[in-house]
Amino acid sequence: MVKTAETYHIPVLLKESVDGLDIQPDGIYVDVTFGGGGHSQEILRRLGGNGHLYGFDQDADAELNIVNDDRFTFVRSNFRYLKNWMRYYEVEQLDGLLADLGVSSHHFDDESRGFSFRFDAPLDMRMNKRAGMTAADIVNTYTEEQLADVFYLYGELKNARKLASSLVRARQESPITTTGQLLELTEKLFAREREKKEETKLFQALRIEVNHEMDALREMLKGACQLLKPGGRLSVITYHSLEDRIVKNVMRAGNAEGKVEQDFFGKTKSPLHLINNRVIVPSAEELERNPRSRSAKLRIAEKI
Repeated sequence: MVKTAETYHIPVLLKESVDGLDIQPDGIYVDVTFGGGGHSQEILRRLGGNGHLYGFDQDADAELNIVNDDRFTFVRSNFRYLKNWMRYYEVEQLDGLLADLGVSSHHFDDESRGFSFRFDAPLDMRMNKRAGMTAADIVNTYTEEQLADVFYLYGELKNARKLASSLVRARQESPITTTGQLLELTEKLFAREREKKEETKLFQALRIEVNHEMDALREMLKGACQLLKPGGRLSVITYHSLEDRIVKNVMRAGNAEGKVEQDFFGKTKSPLHLINNRVIVPSAEELERNPRSRSAKLRIAEKI
C-alpha cells in the first residue's frame, strides 16, 4: 500500500531539530533523510525567497512526497554521496544539514518490504529496491562467522554465534526467504520475556548490513563537516546506540572513532562545537502522539 506524505512518516522532534539549524532565510540547507518530507516542509517554511533546500532519499517511494517548490531540489541517492552531489550542484558550503536516521513508519508498515516481523514477507530490507543484496541473500550466503559478526556488531546479540549456527544448518535443508521462516528458526533461541526485543535487534542487524548504514553514516558526517560553513549547524536524530555513538564521536572529536586530538594548549581539535551537551528527547506529548519516537535522541553541533 502506498501512503500519502501525511501518513508516510510522522516527523520526530520536528520543532527541536529544525530550531537547531538556526535557519538563515537565504541559506543553503540539506535534509539527507527526506522520507515523507515533514522536516523539509518545516525548513522551507522558514527559508526566504533566495534560500534553497536539497532533499536526499534513495527510496523511490519518497519521490511521491516531493515538495513543489522552486527552492527545493530532490536528490534520489544515498546520503553517503553528499559531497559528490553538492559538487554536482556547484554548492561549496552549507548553512545547515538535518538527518533523521530512523526507519520511517512507511517502511515498517509496508508488508512487502520485510522490515518488520509483524508480517510474513520476503526478506528484503533494502532502502533502495533497485540494487544491492537483500536480507535473504545475506542469510543464505554469508558464512557462519560472517553472520555471527553481523548479529553481534549490529544487533548486539549475546547469542550471535548460536543464531548464526542455527541458520546455517537450516539453510542447508531449504533457503530462508521470508521473515516468517527467519522468526520460526530463531525464536526458540530467545528467552520468552525478551523475545520481541531480541527479534527487533535481529532485524536491525540485518537491515544495517543490507543498507551499509554505518559506513554511509560515517561518510555523510565526514562530508557534512567539510561542507558546513563556519557557524553552520548539524542537527541529527538517532534511534539506537550504534549510530548515536558515531554521531556523538563526530560532534565531540571530529571523527567517527572518537579519537581526541589536542592542540599545543590542550584544547580538543574538532571542526564542530556541541550546541546541546545533553541529548534532546521527545516530550511526553510527542511520545503519546507518536510512540515510535521513544528511542529518539537529538544532537546539534555548530561548525567552528
